[in-house]
Amino acid sequence: MENICVEKVSKSFGGKKVFENLSLTINGGEMNCIMAPSGAGKTTLLRILMGLEEVDSGWITGLEGKRFSAVFQEERLCEYMTAVDNIRLVTPGLDAGIVMQEMDRLGLGDCCAQPVSQLSGGMRRRVSILRALLAEYDILCLDEPFKGLDDARKEQVLAYVKQKAAGKTVLFVTHDEQEALALGATVIELQ
Repeated sequence: MENICVEKVSKSFGGKKVFENLSLTINGGEMNCIMAPSGAGKTTLLRILMGLEEVDSGWITGLEGKRFSAVFQEERLCEYMTAVDNIRLVTPGLDAGIVMQEMDRLGLGDCCAQPVSQLSGGMRRRVSILRALLAEYDILCLDEPFKGLDDARKEQVLAYVKQKAAGKTVLFVTHDEQEALALGATVIELQ
């Protein structure tokens, strides 16, 4: 898999610099973890890579023709739809039985028919992660994907992500070094 190279990228919002002349390499086909203090531009970098924000200057290579899947910090689920239907929004060809089987692997088997609005925060988070992992993608972006999960569930979901995303280019943001270690990720520190 091709590496993603960020070269001399600068980004500001309203005159406030998020980063200036940022250069880094994201290993293709591997788990990569961006770590930095709050406000250092981790989420902004993910948004730039996904094409949701423009750079002020600099360039990025290795993204040409790539499909993205993502878990954002904020919930992006359709409240009135079931968990299965939310997942199938991005995987319409995937059999509902397979979706339910995968949900069961993450402890969501009992809530397949419930509207997302009736699920707990941790359950909603797992639905978001599952939706991203079951989509067809080349690059997976995860922005603090495990927040709101208790330790036992987090361990289960980390193992699931590691298994499902093996061999894919994954870029995730976290403040938790243990998450990076559990996924065997290469840590990229923003300066």
